[in-house]
Amino acid sequence: MITVHHLENSRSHRVLWLLEELEVPYQIKRYAREKSMMAPEALKRIHPLGKAPVITDGDRVIAESGAILEYLEATCDEQHRLQLTDDVARLQSRYWLHYAEGSLMPLLLMKLVFSRLGKSPVPWLLRPAGEVLGKGIQRAWIDKQLVPHKQMIENHLATQPWFAGQRFSIADIQMSFPLLALTLRGGLDRMPATQQWLQKVQARAAWQRAIAQGGPIDLAE
Repeated sequence: MITVHHLENSRSHRVLWLLEELEVPYQIKRYAREKSMMAPEALKRIHPLGKAPVITDGDRVIAESGAILEYLEATCDEQHRLQLTDDVARLQSRYWLHYAEGSLMPLLLMKLVFSRLGKSPVPWLLRPAGEVLGKGIQRAWIDKQLVPHKQMIENHLATQPWFAGQRFSIADIQMSFPLLALTLRGGLDRMPATQQWLQKVQARAAWQRAIAQGGPIDLAE
């Protein structure tokens, strides 16, 4: 049986969601974050980097969201619920699967880091300067970098219901986390098609079952 090594409030929600979509039996081993919000050392006993998500399937240990989603689709989707047969749709799915963590999430992570320069664990004497610096870098560089990303995503979803086209796919599952983060870091203002997409995925029964299994997602911090 597949074991999901689940870190609360993390990317591993996407793995639970896919397993619920495929109705594949699995078990969860839960890990709580440290006070620093970092993953616990116990995860390093599963994978050297000690990060989530990571799954074990017999002797196999698979890490990285995209790799896990591709593995589960290839090995567990026996009823072809999410597998795409159209070449164009498969190419689109693959693009967004890798874009999510390769292009969009680094900017959102930087935005999070710079937004916290005025808070703990930064020494309190440096926090006022850190807050000014963080806000300045966000306005001068990060926010501007996010503009074409937001426009590209919005334009894409304005012309088709899902990231791979007409069918829901693992690309939608992969893109859910950065778009939840974007809601907080950059906002989805003037992105009605993206907002509609997010409402659709959150209304899916499998999404809601994954939340019930893994706990709520709060990316405010």
